[in-house]
Amino acid sequence: MDNFSFAKDKQLVIFELDDVLFPAKDYLLQVYYLFAQFMEYTEQKSATAILDFMRTEYEQGGTEGLFVKTAAQFDLDEKYFHNFELLHQTARLPLKLLLFQNMLDFLEELVIDRKKIVIVTDGDPEQQLNKIKQTEWNGLEQYLTVFFVQELGQSKSEVFQKVLTDNDLSKDQCLVVGANNFDAEQSKLINLPYIESLEIYK
Repeated sequence: MDNFSFAKDKQLVIFELDDVLFPAKDYLLQVYYLFAQFMEYTEQKSATAILDFMRTEYEQGGTEGLFVKTAAQFDLDEKYFHNFELLHQTARLPLKLLLFQNMLDFLEELVIDRKKIVIVTDGDPEQQLNKIKQTEWNGLEQYLTVFFVQELGQSKSEVFQKVLTDNDLSKDQCLVVGANNFDAEQSKLINLPYIESLEIYK
């Protein structure tokens, strides 16, 4: 959508994090790298082999049961599941997370046009905050307001409505940018305009 004209009449834009502002895999693969390094240090297992296995399993089947599969493959004690989970929440990443270029351009345009930028993110709040802290925002972080769905104990659509109410805006003045059917459905529940992140380019 050329020159972001679809957002010209909006006062506020809501974003999810994962696969909207940056690739979710960029975070997860670094977590897996750190876990593989930890296993090499503590159990003298090949970090390269573990990481290669985890990457392949993740790309083929996602995150579900990944630790169990890896533990079985490399004979890892189940006690390390705690370390695996903790890394997801607190990992200090070797590399910063980089925004998709189209999202960076869009966010910068929103700031120039004095639109409000809100992140409404699902998932573990501590993990999502860790991602935010380790993202290269290019100075945009000062313009962000963040809501953690699980922390609020509400549905995503209810948090969307809270954002509208808090900012005294109508539905037509807001836009949700997402990357999956769930975000689209939650927007539709309260008749919020919605657009897929992949549709956005300058």
